[in-house]
Amino acid sequence: MRVIVIGGTGHIGTYLVPRLVAAGYEVIVISRQQRAPYQLHGAWKSVQQITVDRAAADQAGSFGQQVRALAPDVVIDLICYTLDSARQLAVALQGQVRHLLHCGTIWVHGHSVQVPTIEDQARRPFGDYGVNKLAIETFLLGEAQRTGFPATVLHPGHIVGPGWMPVNPAANRNRQVWARLARGEEVVLPHLGLETLHHVHADDVAQAFMQALAHWSSAVGESFHVVSPAALTLCGYAEEMAAWFGQPAQLRFAPWEEWQQTATEDERRSTWDHIAHSPNCSIAKAQRLLHYQPRYSSLQAVQEAVAWLIDHDGLLEA
Repeated sequence: MRVIVIGGTGHIGTYLVPRLVAAGYEVIVISRQQRAPYQLHGAWKSVQQITVDRAAADQAGSFGQQVRALAPDVVIDLICYTLDSARQLAVALQGQVRHLLHCGTIWVHGHSVQVPTIEDQARRPFGDYGVNKLAIETFLLGEAQRTGFPATVLHPGHIVGPGWMPVNPAANRNRQVWARLARGEEVVLPHLGLETLHHVHADDVAQAFMQALAHWSSAVGESFHVVSPAALTLCGYAEEMAAWFGQPAQLRFAPWEEWQQTATEDERRSTWDHIAHSPNCSIAKAQRLLHYQPRYSSLQAVQEAVAWLIDHDGLLEA
């Protein structure tokens, strides 16, 4: 079958595209610009890459038709962020595709209520990203129920992998947090450090997409969490990573009003978003219906990414 991967050179596509090629699919990748994936793989030699500015094409109302003209059997959409964009694509693909897989986010739930959160708990998202992703999910799964449109929505957590900076125990991407943990220096965390993060390795996300393809009848019309087996508290995360560096964790906890005075605006925004959501999601549904089995724990995924940054990006030299 012919599979189109929209946004296929990013975090997830780096691992998903080689998996698709190995499984025998004909793969076309659509991206905004020609760029290499994060990890090189020989499979990319057999992949057709097409450059399309999706935002401009959406504005012109042509993107969905451009995708349809490629005669796909399956479309995997990794970079859809607005309801209008999702609707344009779905309308164009009606009657054309066997499966549309959309990449959502666990932030559709808003803050955690009962944990681990399962897929059918009430959604109370906040912030444009979560609100827009919920609107897309509601539309796609509504179309699946109403018209039989073959849509599946997969909701990853904080995606991790070699080549990019993971969300750290302070719930942002400040490089200095890693350096201070590695040197056994004090790291200040907000509140009591009991808020949670839920990472997932990009290859495990890719695995989930493959499993959804393989279990079409169980996947269509459904949404699934795609995360590691367990979330991490900020303080537990910091302690485990300090131990990984061979250091005792020197942690101090500060009220938000004090903590935010020490951070940049980007760090404040990131940390607040992460701790206000404090995701902690169940993968039981994906395990049961898709046979999803993540290879990485949250810590294993982060440690692989941090090791890569140490070796290739001088993470601890600052």
